Amino acid sequence: MKVLLINGSPKKEGCTYTALSVVAKALNEEGIETEIFHVGNKPIAGCMGCGFCRKTGKCKFDDTVNECIPKAKEADGIIVGSPVHYASASGMITSFMDRLFFSSSAALQYKPAAVVASARRAGTTATLDQLSKHFTISNMPLVSSCYWNMVHGNTPEDV
Repeated sequence: MKVLLINGSPKKEGCTYTALSVVAKALNEEGIETEIFHVGNKPIAGCMGCGFCRKTGKCKFDDTVNECIPKAKEADGIIVGSPVHYASASGMITSFMDRLFFSSSAALQYKPAAVVASARRAGTTATLDQLSKHFTISNMPLVSSCYWNMVHGNTPEDV
């Protein structure tokens, strides 16, 4: 079994990465293979709704989304982590998820999924809600926790 953890922060090893690393460690201890995929820090265009991906299986914008599509299809479960920007998920991960799910939602159906939100102070519940909708609209069961899937801190050491 393999779980893909998607780091939606522009900071490769920031607070979001720290939270995802804790999750990956717990999964690894249970014998579950993990991979943390960093979306990067280059701009990610939003979905244009052109339908190119429905015909070809990949987005016409050849960027990190196309790198992730085969990894997401291969994974048995998906966890997405996002920093909070202006009380919601980052624009980068929102565009990324829109395009990933527009192109691949049929292949992702019924895979368990979760969201992790990272904030300095607030906006985590809005982020969890926003990103969870990608999963629920694709028939993916949400994996819960004993508390909200969120961390707080201004630096990785604070998380």
